Amino acid sequence: MTHDWSHATMVITGGAGFLGSHLSRRFVRAGARVVCLDSLVTGSAANVRDLLGDPRFELVVADVTEPWSVPGPVDAVLHLASPASPRDYARLPLETLRAGSAGTWNALTLAREKGARFLLASTSEVYGEPSEHPQRESYFGNVNPVGPRSMYDEAKRFAEALTTSFSRVHGVRCGIVRLFNVYGPHMSLSDGRVVPAFIGQALSGLPLTVFGDGGQTRSLCYVDDAVEGMVASCVHDTGGRPVNIGSDEEVSVLDLAALILRLTAGEDDTGPSGGRPPGRTRDPDASHGLGDQVRHLPLPPEDPRRRRPDLTLARELLNWKPQTALRDGLARTIQWARDAR
Repeated sequence: MTHDWSHATMVITGGAGFLGSHLSRRFVRAGARVVCLDSLVTGSAANVRDLLGDPRFELVVADVTEPWSVPGPVDAVLHLASPASPRDYARLPLETLRAGSAGTWNALTLAREKGARFLLASTSEVYGEPSEHPQRESYFGNVNPVGPRSMYDEAKRFAEALTTSFSRVHGVRCGIVRLFNVYGPHMSLSDGRVVPAFIGQALSGLPLTVFGDGGQTRSLCYVDDAVEGMVASCVHDTGGRPVNIGSDEEVSVLDLAALILRLTAGEDDTGPSGGRPPGRTRDPDASHGLGDQVRHLPLPPEDPRRRRPDLTLARELLNWKPQTALRDGLARTIQWARDAR
């Protein structure tokens, strides 16, 4: 979207993580000054290596849950700092909860002190195992507060409540985006999420690990599209309302495995879901003829069966919709993974 960022200073917590690094790069290329705060616990300086020599970019290695400040004027604070993969937040449960609580408090406090806009990167995990499909922002969710994923789910739910309270009590201009299954270059192939896991296994010639029968669905959003949704959220006033950012094309995990196997083998594909209309999935019992190319394991506890955002608010409030077909986004991610090996 067109906006003049040339005189803006953006503070991005978690700015050396997967999504944060793309967001940092987007704003630097638009002419903004970016202050990136990252503890590098799950992020990596390698993700922003191309930015380190740019005078508009500053990497500050710091824990956002401890007191911190940024000198000078700030136009926006974007809070992404948090372990985000199931493997990471299961390994770092207390750190995840602190990032959602103390980290969010500190980021909001900076926004209040600077008179800056604040944007919280929340997640579709606030919906838990949804009983509503697709998920609208008005849906309160179905979350187990003491379950195996609760450290992440509840950290983000608390962060949303804290953001809303800062807006109501202190008048901070706030936005909340609920991100659905964002994927793309710079994801760690070992972080346990389905797209990097499948790509890493396929490129290594290993069978793809499919949990359950593979009939569970995801709605995968390419990182460039998610970044543009977040940029739009920094421009448009949503009145503090959470807004879903993701793809409304639903694909089964087994379909995704078949597509990644074809793309890593260099085979062409006729459509975003393997030649079928968007949203339609195959019968998991048909096994897709994948044979020993996949390995089935038991479904993890409380793994969501279906995820797909209702994007009505994103279109109405942000004038945003995803642009990248699943096949194209996967092909770009696979090429990045090949080059990074």
